[in-house]
Amino acid sequence: MSRVSKVVSFSMPPGTARRIDSIAKSENRSRSELLREMVDVYERYQADSDWRELFSFGEATVRRFKIKSEDELFEILGGA
Repeated sequence: MSRVSKVVSFSMPPGTARRIDSIAKSENRSRSELLREMVDVYERYQADSDWRELFSFGEATVRRFKIKSEDELFEILGGA
């Protein structure tokens, strides 16, 4: 039977390790639980960042081509 988890080892500054231990202890959680959640939060942050960047690009494009409405945009795109 195979493991349902994988043990990972990595190094970090002692102060960071203490902060992780302190947060985990204050929330009655294990380091593993806390780090798994940190990865999930980071992935959501990255996705949000990607959307903000894409939205910003869209706004700049609208200004550059003086697009006034979604209908005008769809017309430019060929009825997409």
